[in-house]
Amino acid sequence: MSKIKTGFFCSNCGYMSAKWQGKCSSCNQWNTLVEEVIEKEKDEQNWKGYSSETTTNKAIALNDVQTKVEKRIITPDPELNRVLGGGIVAGSIVLVAGEPGIGKSTLFLQIGLMLQNLRVLYISGEESEQQIKMRAERVNIQNDNFYLLTETNTNSIFNEIKKVKPNVVIIDSIQTLQSSLIESSAGSVSQIRECTGEFQRFAKETNTPVFLIGHITKDGSIAGPKILEHIVDTVLQFEGDRHYAYRILRTLKNRFGSTNEIGIYEMDAGGMKTVANPSEILITQREENLSGTSIAATLEGMRPLLIEVQALVTQSVYGTPQRTVSGFDLRRLQLLLAVLEKRGGFHFGVKDVFVNIAGGLKVEDPSIDLAVICSLLSSYEDASIPQKICFAGEVGLNGEIRAVNRIEQRIAEAEKLGFDKIIVSKYNKKNYSNSNYKIEIVPFAQVHEVYQYLF
Repeated sequence: MSKIKTGFFCSNCGYMSAKWQGKCSSCNQWNTLVEEVIEKEKDEQNWKGYSSETTTNKAIALNDVQTKVEKRIITPDPELNRVLGGGIVAGSIVLVAGEPGIGKSTLFLQIGLMLQNLRVLYISGEESEQQIKMRAERVNIQNDNFYLLTETNTNSIFNEIKKVKPNVVIIDSIQTLQSSLIESSAGSVSQIRECTGEFQRFAKETNTPVFLIGHITKDGSIAGPKILEHIVDTVLQFEGDRHYAYRILRTLKNRFGSTNEIGIYEMDAGGMKTVANPSEILITQREENLSGTSIAATLEGMRPLLIEVQALVTQSVYGTPQRTVSGFDLRRLQLLLAVLEKRGGFHFGVKDVFVNIAGGLKVEDPSIDLAVICSLLSSYEDASIPQKICFAGEVGLNGEIRAVNRIEQRIAEAEKLGFDKIIVSKYNKKNYSNSNYKIEIVPFAQVHEVYQYLF
């Protein structure tokens, strides 16, 4: 019997140390080393991980390398095609992370069932075959080439893969798998790293795309060592608010395309539905004009969106004025309020201020500054903004309206949804031509000019 040893693994970078130390010598993070059982010596009969008969690669001159376009699998899901940069690349390994219950398993079960012309193997370490069958019936898609395997040992998984010979492999989830090469429990740093490494070798050597579904920790980062994100080709984040039906599939890393793309889904009883035009859903259809509401032309990645910004400004009843936000950065709100106090003379210091981005979205694009300020002024004056006006502009500390990027896409989206006017920065003039659009483009340089125009 071989001797069992222990090692200390860094939960941040995956570095292994023979003894415990306060700081990881690889990534310099404190208190990240965890003790795990490892076994260095193995019998010849034991499983050696995924291996193939390919010969060792040799060094080659860069000029001798033949370039070719990656072969992509175009799926019936247009949102997934968008975030992956045009489809699934053969031999790629994709990590999909998200909170528990957000809909990761439902989405990729649905995508696997939609790939009718390909043989798909769905490996589950979390649910039974009956549970997955119930979910598949709810999604209501039939596929005779869809195979199911409930297993956590990589030895058994690769034996089944050799029999089934799938074109696409989906693993739910990577934290439940266990390799015989490592003696520690499933979900530990060394197990996650080893299992991911085995599937990476399988994907590259057989040219089979692999999707790894993963969990995230309390602080929102992907569970497991950071090296996991370095191993894979693409990292997708599946996010959304449980109280809303909308989900966003966001690209964090992509070796085969842009990282500025998002896919938007709506969750209902029949699974995940793609949302072709999210702007129509995110703008409330209201019959009367109400104060404190404005429409911002923003970008989520490369995708233009029109969102509704709501603000409420009331007299502070308690001693200290409240500042509450939902879907917007609190520090950014405080900055904008300071600009209005100093440059505009508005006394927000004695007011409670509440700001909400409708639809449960979290927006980081600074181009919604102008819409937030107009919502605040609208609620402060208790005067409504006309429904057919939208805004796109960043606000500086001197009260100036700064230019924003890709202004043409924002204008085109506003025109498509039937808006009459869009207020933009004067400094964006060189980036668009009025003759190209039917919508009226109103440029301003300062916030006080917008205030005089609207109120």
